[in-house]
Amino acid sequence: MLQNIKRTLRHGYRIGIKDLTVFSRSRMRLVSFIIMPIFMMVLMGYIFPSQNSLKNAPLGVVNMDQGPLGNQIVSALNQPIPGQNDKLFSLTYLTDEAEAIKRIKEGEINGAIIIPADFSGRITGNEQGTLTVITDQSNPQISMLLSGTLNGLMSEISARLGEEKIASLVPGIDNTQVVIKPFVIETRGVVPGEPNYFEFMAPGLMAMVIMTACMTGLAGSISRERELGTLDGILSAPISRLSIVVGKSFAQGVRGIIQAVITLLLAIGLFGVVIHGNVGLLALLLVLTVFSFIGIGIIISAISSEQETAMIIMTALTFPAIFLSGAFFPLQQMPAAMQWISRLNPLSYSVGALRKCIVLGTNISGMMTEIWVMVGFGVIFVAIAVPFFSKVINR
Repeated sequence: MLQNIKRTLRHGYRIGIKDLTVFSRSRMRLVSFIIMPIFMMVLMGYIFPSQNSLKNAPLGVVNMDQGPLGNQIVSALNQPIPGQNDKLFSLTYLTDEAEAIKRIKEGEINGAIIIPADFSGRITGNEQGTLTVITDQSNPQISMLLSGTLNGLMSEISARLGEEKIASLVPGIDNTQVVIKPFVIETRGVVPGEPNYFEFMAPGLMAMVIMTACMTGLAGSISRERELGTLDGILSAPISRLSIVVGKSFAQGVRGIIQAVITLLLAIGLFGVVIHGNVGLLALLLVLTVFSFIGIGIIISAISSEQETAMIIMTALTFPAIFLSGAFFPLQQMPAAMQWISRLNPLSYSVGALRKCIVLGTNISGMMTEIWVMVGFGVIFVAIAVPFFSKVINR
């Protein structure tokens, strides 16, 4: 029994090395293999917004106030970002609200702030002033970012004006901030440093490239050998069908892990992602991600007589898996039905475990659910795939 296992692993290793050698001899395939994770990481990293991505946003200003407070607000909107040459907003001065709405509809500005004519007068007269912010509803992400930034900035100005008013009304108060804000909120994360969107995205991309390598590469490799006729030579060799599966899986798994590592290195080098967890645990999670998708790739390769068929089936499976995994969008924001479906997706557990390890520094005991689910998916699919592959491939 032990001898059979050793023989199967040895033959599988040789088939895997053969596949990797053939792959490395094709310059175009090798170049595309390296470029793909670079392209994905750079593209996703720069097109998706981060917390500080609002720069030089075109904003309309309608300042109908003749007093000093209106000018003070306009001056605050025109200040550069601390430590940078860029400004939060690129201001366009408009005459009235109708012109502001027209400019937003034409796409010239993302939003507008309206300062009414009686703004300074109401504030100095101990009445409450009102500022109006108009946003572009056709772009909800930018609108939310713009509204949040403006609200935060206006709150700071409002608090400063309140401090000045209290100081003038009640002499002798050293700390007017205590009167306006009797308590403050301090927000901290579970790990040091400021979070960013790239830390959320990088684990999803790593899991995605491994899934794609296992499913696309494995299905394409066997289908290609079947078309070229070289699979018949492998089948006629004195080796078991399990050795073929092991060898092909080994080759595609190595390729997937290499691409995942390239993605992680780019995330660290370009976007400042920090690995807060154990590197050994991270390596284990990458291997388990390979294992959880190998069986699916084998099944696709068995039922696909041509590469084109394998690619069609793979595409039909991978796209829903990616969008239902939480790789790019939090699962909690999805409808309840979609969240339930995501629990049947092995990629969801891989993304969750990698995110816990990289972003939160969770140890292995804190991700046992994800680990056992990935092992379970791998065992079930491999148990189905190996006999199915042997049966179909012998037809």
